[in-house]
Amino acid sequence: MTVKPVFETPYERAGVITPGLPILPHGTERHPIPGGGSRAVPIYRGDEISVLDFQGLQPGEMVFFTPDGKSDPGRLGASSHGRPDGVLSVLAGGSVSGRRVASALDRAGFKLGDAQCIKVFSEGSRAGEMATFHADSDGLLIVAAPGGPMDPGTQAPPTDLILYIRRADPGIAKGGHMPPDPLADPLVDMNIQPGEAKSYHVQKGQFIQVLDVQGRECSDFQAFSLRSLDKGLDREIDPTTTRTLMGSLYPQPGIFAKYWNVDQEPLVEIVQDTCGRHDTFGLACTQRYYEELGYPGHVNCSENMNRDLEQYGVRPRAGWPAINFFFNTMLDETNAIGMDDPWSRPGDYVLLRALTDLVCVSTACPCDVDEANGWNPTDIQVRTYSETNSFSRSIGYRKSAEAPLEHTKETGFHNCFARHTRDFVEYNGYWLPNSFPSVGTVGEYWACREKAAIMDLSPLRKYEVTGPDAEELMQYCVTRNVKKLAVGQLVYTAICYEHGGMIDDGTLFRMGENAFRWIGGNDTSGLWIREQAEKLGLNAWVRNSTDQLHNVAVQGPLSRDILKQIIWTAPPNPTLEELGMFRFTPARLNDFDGTAIVVGRAGYSGELGYEIFCHPKDAEEVFDTIWNVGEPMGLKPLGLAALDMIRIEAGLIFAGSEFDDQTDPFEAGIGFTVPLKSKNDDFIGRAALEERKAHPQRKMVGLELEGGRVASPGDCVRIGKAQVGEVTSAVKSPILGKNIALARVDVTHAEPGTDIEVGQLDGLQKRLKAKVVPYPHFDPTKERVKGNYC
Repeated sequence: MTVKPVFETPYERAGVITPGLPILPHGTERHPIPGGGSRAVPIYRGDEISVLDFQGLQPGEMVFFTPDGKSDPGRLGASSHGRPDGVLSVLAGGSVSGRRVASALDRAGFKLGDAQCIKVFSEGSRAGEMATFHADSDGLLIVAAPGGPMDPGTQAPPTDLILYIRRADPGIAKGGHMPPDPLADPLVDMNIQPGEAKSYHVQKGQFIQVLDVQGRECSDFQAFSLRSLDKGLDREIDPTTTRTLMGSLYPQPGIFAKYWNVDQEPLVEIVQDTCGRHDTFGLACTQRYYEELGYPGHVNCSENMNRDLEQYGVRPRAGWPAINFFFNTMLDETNAIGMDDPWSRPGDYVLLRALTDLVCVSTACPCDVDEANGWNPTDIQVRTYSETNSFSRSIGYRKSAEAPLEHTKETGFHNCFARHTRDFVEYNGYWLPNSFPSVGTVGEYWACREKAAIMDLSPLRKYEVTGPDAEELMQYCVTRNVKKLAVGQLVYTAICYEHGGMIDDGTLFRMGENAFRWIGGNDTSGLWIREQAEKLGLNAWVRNSTDQLHNVAVQGPLSRDILKQIIWTAPPNPTLEELGMFRFTPARLNDFDGTAIVVGRAGYSGELGYEIFCHPKDAEEVFDTIWNVGEPMGLKPLGLAALDMIRIEAGLIFAGSEFDDQTDPFEAGIGFTVPLKSKNDDFIGRAALEERKAHPQRKMVGLELEGGRVASPGDCVRIGKAQVGEVTSAVKSPILGKNIALARVDVTHAEPGTDIEVGQLDGLQKRLKAKVVPYPHFDPTKERVKGNYC
């Protein structure tokens, strides 16, 4: 039963690999089953059915109904394992996938309570283990990945299964994709072939979905106010007006999501965008464009739009300004506009909502002479939906280039913070509060420095690392000495590639002798740890628990005084007041019977602070309990904007700013996480880090700038005309009353007291005088983190 998956391979041609376009064998389908969820799929005689346990230790249950409504495991060559209790519990849980399966069963008239189930992976499984079956009858297959809410003190998250079906009758041609299922019952559902333009009416409040069926295909979109057309006026989306009012190259789901016409009337707003890469600069392709490339007479989108819009009396244009969905343009250092293959994958889409009655037109671009459509123009699907539907705002997120699409999620604490703000921004696949207008960013900052603040850190990635070889795995993957980590202790550490560049930073919790919890900033680190376990053949599992553990941080001088009133711990465990730095404990709200949580003494503020972990279902109770005690004591909510101010002052690093995969921990300012002398065991990147430490080239330093001008991340640091570094983060520090920055500079000029200049504009025409100062700027001895307030 231990079979490695061979279904999916990256698309490759002539040495070009595109992981974002995975290739499935002809006639093979992929159906993810979320942990704690289920899926119903029709099966036909001769189909091969394979279930993959991607992360390991996830049991699965299957039920197969024949067309006459009988449940018969023998039709798949399997034995019965009794009632499908796991399937029943999943359907009773109320998940979206469960509701869909229940609906499918009701329509078919199948009785699940009388069914017989097939169990897979019931005795435990390795990551990548697969079970395969063959159908000798048509029927309906229900697959579930059973699992309930994970207690924050345990390590058994329900994880995904993947169902592959190899059809006996493959159907569509090799390499082709059918449009995915509609988001709801469509009002309009039309396919647009490359070289076509089609127009359609949309009423105010209705939704428009423009979907790239095969991937890497552009679609020009334009919308006209029907009211203006009735008056003989063309008032379509104007890209320049839109960019000006939205303050970005193109709108994204959230507050700044609308497209406008020249009268500054909003016409549509973006509700969902799974691609995130479009164009508002260029025209739809034109006759002249192809003529100048030597292709006179080439079909083009502008003329196609002219012909189709003629019925509405719209004046023809030689080139149509449009929203070029999925078109990938960029500006180079000379301000020249270039292009490359689109970022869109098969099934990517944008979903818009009409803000007034509209006439819309969409195209499938026919360009086959450059990268615009990846050299291969394909079809576009357009669907419209009733205004009675409700679609949440989301931006597509993928854990890796090969990973399936996930929509932006709301954390378990979202509704609690939404009581205080509408300013949410997308962060690593979640909506997080950016600021709280009733308090103000500076007010949030001072609450954290003087009293206490609560912030949502749920998007931090959590991975449960368990098994007899868990310690060996983590000792090899992180830079810290894991063997010195006691149960109940956590440590801040880095994870590096072989060349010494950082993958991530984060905290490692020792949950037990052979059990750890990794909490990092991105999924790359968790996936990397799992990859190493497989590569080394270690007896360890690495399972994603991010959706089972959401957390808030309570930070500030009064954080202990607030939390000690509501946190109960069992007698063998430390009380909140006894909890030392970098320690954690299972706990409960209020008393013995309270909601289960985990409390860790750590933070990202440079202040005394704690992090509270719970299951998302308990998040509102946790927040309200903290808020009811803390708000009278001055507790305020804190968003990402204020958090950035706080962490820069405290010298706390951030991915993409102070470090990336070209930066080692020494250059990022966290060399203390690499104990080369006291950790004798080998770990990934050790040899490179020894060399880098022996021959350093760059160093993280603090800067103080004269005057009131704040530097920008990426600004060059210069001595004379020579660039010697760059600013990574900067802020005007309220508590220090100084303009400060973090910068990575050449070691030759890293000594405190060195006079340097921060270059702006082209780096030479404008200079900000600055001086290298000790780092971090605020509380360098960490007395406030220890709770020692004067």
